[in-house]
Amino acid sequence: MDFSLSPQTEAFVAKTRAFMEKHVIPLELKLHQPWESLQPALKAARAAAKEAGIWTPQQQLPLEEFARVSEELGRSPLGHYSTNAQAPDAGNMELLHLAGTDEQKKKFLEPVRSGSIRSCFSMTEPGRAGSNPTWLDTTAIEDDGQWVITGKKWFTSSADGASFAIVMAVTDPDAQPHLRASMIIVPCDTPGFKLLRNIPVMGPGGDGWPTHSEIEYNEVRVPLANLLGGRGAGFALAQERLGPGRIHHCMRWIGICERSFELMCKRAATRQLSPDTFLGSKQTVQTWIAESRASIDAARLLVLHAGWKMQREGQRGARQEISAVKYFVAGVLQEVVDRAIQVHGALGMTDDTPLAYWLRHERAARIYDGPDEVHKGVVAKACLRKYGEGK
Repeated sequence: MDFSLSPQTEAFVAKTRAFMEKHVIPLELKLHQPWESLQPALKAARAAAKEAGIWTPQQQLPLEEFARVSEELGRSPLGHYSTNAQAPDAGNMELLHLAGTDEQKKKFLEPVRSGSIRSCFSMTEPGRAGSNPTWLDTTAIEDDGQWVITGKKWFTSSADGASFAIVMAVTDPDAQPHLRASMIIVPCDTPGFKLLRNIPVMGPGGDGWPTHSEIEYNEVRVPLANLLGGRGAGFALAQERLGPGRIHHCMRWIGICERSFELMCKRAATRQLSPDTFLGSKQTVQTWIAESRASIDAARLLVLHAGWKMQREGQRGARQEISAVKYFVAGVLQEVVDRAIQVHGALGMTDDTPLAYWLRHERAARIYDGPDEVHKGVVAKACLRKYGEGK
């Protein structure tokens, strides 16, 4: 395993960092404003990303190399969006590329890839445990050449302003649990599709891309041709989407950790407690800095290793590593951001830095795409099997 970067990737990373410093980080102070007011500046940033050749980098680079680019993008809440590498569009692009028909790719994939539209992914339900994607209430019934979809979803991220949703619904309730559900593409202007609200997440629900919506599907009718990847393939496709998606999240979280660490160190080195006495001279703060540095470095190596293994052995072969990074990096993220806020004192609670934003929006890292407890169970069971448990 050699995680050193090729000269080409080093250049790509350097170009991405320069792009972030010039076009993205200056926009952060506008994060608390309505999303629509950010659109002109974000449109300019996205145009600059295309011109710089860093548009949709997740499709240009192998996973291991994209990891380092994603880390740079993760240094700002707007980084991935500015290069069209943001969730949920990145995952939906992967799904459509993997399982979409030629017509689906033309109608849905290409506009998302170009950045002319956005999409959302509708799986989690308020009445069912999100950790069990085989147990869903939403149904899709075949009727007169159409799918009729009925149910309620929530935490459908970025639905506000999206052009279409990929919906997971039960199409064969009597089949085996992993074959009951299918994925169906639903344009958001279809009659019966109703965005009920943007869910408040430790604050206002907000608007636009950085939101999580509650959606009602009231006998929504779409053509049978909108089925993605075959009837009963919903669970398998979800796993195909969530495996790389977990690695992508972890890459982004490393970037958040690095930026938070940088802000923490700058604050500790410059904040005076009294004349000639700096915050960084205190042993507790030094301990936080030292432990954060080691934790971030360890997290990065775990992510790179998981990506390395997944590229060579596939998602199933890297299942244990993917679960391990999901809960480990999420924990490091929460710890580093919290320490950085503590070092900033009252300033850390404001929106004058991105720290409070990350505290609100990234606490969910330990829940979405599988809660910590589920992933720890996967790792523990894999370890126990080596000693005879479960054989």
